[in-house]
This record gives sequence, structure tokens and C-alpha cells, in this order.
Amino acid sequence: MISDTSQLINLQQADKKVIKCVVWDLDNTLWHGVLLEDEQVSLRRGIVKIIHDLDNRGLLQSIASKNDDSTALVKLQEFGLQEYFLYPQINWNSKVSSVQEIAKLLNIGLDAIAFIDDQIFELEEVKFSLPDILCINADQIEHILDMPVMNPRFITEDSRMRRLMYLSDIERQQAEKEFIGTGEEFLATLNMNFTISFAKEEDLQRAEELTLRTNQLNTTGYTYSYDELNHFRSSENHKLLIASLEDKYGSYGQIGLVLIECQEDLWTIKLLLMSCRVMSRGVGTIMLNYVMSLAQSNNVRLLAEFVSNNRNRMMYIAYKFAGFKEIKNSGDLVVFENDLKRIQSVPSYVKFQING
Repeated sequence: MISDTSQLINLQQADKKVIKCVVWDLDNTLWHGVLLEDEQVSLRRGIVKIIHDLDNRGLLQSIASKNDDSTALVKLQEFGLQEYFLYPQINWNSKVSSVQEIAKLLNIGLDAIAFIDDQIFELEEVKFSLPDILCINADQIEHILDMPVMNPRFITEDSRMRRLMYLSDIERQQAEKEFIGTGEEFLATLNMNFTISFAKEEDLQRAEELTLRTNQLNTTGYTYSYDELNHFRSSENHKLLIASLEDKYGSYGQIGLVLIECQEDLWTIKLLLMSCRVMSRGVGTIMLNYVMSLAQSNNVRLLAEFVSNNRNRMMYIAYKFAGFKEIKNSGDLVVFENDLKRIQSVPSYVKFQING
């Protein structure tokens, strides 16, 4: 069983995590009572504020409940809460499979999920099968907002809009599924506007958040604090670029970051990352080719560092496709160089602009 001691250890481990999604059970967790057995159920005291506050802080939320799907969704709608839960898994499958499905649909790691349930069996099964997940007993719900892991250092505009951005993504995915034609033809229908800017002070909170939250489309996994990023922003020996994207469905927010270390005749990409939400939009290639063109116009050599984290192989492939060649490989660190002879142009269906 999840004893008081193991629960304390579990919550202490939370301090080291970056939680991106809180997954709720329903019966005797989100509300008091069992929906299919009791005449009525009532919301847990304070739960609406907790859900609203987590949403405001940029934490996504979903549901893993053994219940009748239509009945539960109607009840959530009655309570005015349905819109807060992305990809709810309300079925008779195991909680393990439901949580896995949520992680897959949101495209986040299992270690970025917190799971809340009132049943010790369910908590133990999830913890056993998916040890990276933070499991929280429902009797701890009143303390959730005070947990360090539920309190990001900064709450940015992108944080506050995160759920709405994901809802726009769901709309895009549905449109893509129904579209008849090639992937490139679908992208051309989105009317994408991609902007790269030299980072300003007001961008730094989001820049720090990106280094902490982005694991898959991240070339090195280096994390930087607000103060470090502010130093790079104003340093003559560094360039810090931040990218944003929008299309006809709305804004994706600030979704990319590049840090370049600049020596007199040699530039090194220390960090290149893109939000996983734009994985299929091709803008990572645009950003990389912009850096290459910048290096070419400044007549410098261009190197790039890559550090494997078992999730970011796609970024290794991105460097190879862009013409980077390995010149050094020592343990986890790979150093690439690009001869800058083959720089791809921006696809015609993307409106691209640079803000100085």
C-alpha cells in the first residue's frame, strides 16, 4: 500500500519534477459519491478553485475514470467543468492504460503527469506499472495548490493560454484527419505566420519555461535561469532567438528558442528547441536554416552541440538532414559542423518574418 512514509517520499520526489498534466479520477475524488450508484454526487469542497488555479498556472488537466462516458460528461457539464479536461479517458479500462493514452495524446512524457485517485489499489497499480508518474491520494487534494511541483516559477501569457492552445490543436488535428491531399497541401491551408525575434527582457520568463519543459525537440537539454538568459540576451558573445507561430486556428504562442555562442570566426549552437506541439509544422527546419544563413552572412564557421536524453533523437536527425556532419563524439556529447553550402528556402506556404 501507499503508506504515509512512501507518500511523503513520493511528494518529495515531486519537487524535482516538471508536471505538465494533472489526471483526475472522478468518483470520491473530484466529487463525493459514486455517479452510477448514488442518487446525486456533489463536488469536493474547493475543487472548482483548484481546477481554475491549476489551469491559470498552465497545468493541463485530464480524467482517468472507470465510469460511463456519456453520464460522466453530462455531469461535468452540469458542474461547468467539462472544458477544463483534455482527452478525458472515461471507460472501463485500467487506469494505467488510460493515463498512458492521455500522455500519448498530449505528446508528453509520463514523468510529467500527476495522477490523483481515492483508491489505494489504483494508485499502487499506476505507481507499479508507471513508476515515473507522481501519484497523489485524494485525501491530499486540499494541499495540491501548495505543492512546489504545482507552482511554476513564472506564469506567462503562454501558460495562461495553454489549454486553449491545446484545444486549437485538437481542432487542427481533426481538420488534418479529414483533409484529402498531401501533408504539404494541408500545411498550405493553415496560413502559418512564423516569426523569429531577438529575445527581449519580456520574453525571458517564457524562454526559461521552454528550457525546463521541452525534452523531445531539444538538442542538448541544457536549462537556463531567467538571469542566465538575460545575460546571454545582452552579451556580445551570444545570440538568443525566440520564435512564435500562429495560423488560422489561432496562436501557438512562443514555441522555439535558440542560443548561439559567438566567437570571432566560430559560432556554436548551444541549444535549439521547439515545442512538441509544432512537431509536424516544419518550423524547426526554418529556424535552423535561418541560423545557418545568419552564420553565412557573418562569414563564420557554424558548429552545433547535441546531447542525447533518450527522447530527442529527432533533433539529431534534424541536424543530419540539414547537412550537419559530426566532427566530435565524446560520450553523450556530439559536435556537428555545417559547411553552409546548402541552405533551404522557406516554404511558400509560410509567411516568415524577423524582428530585430
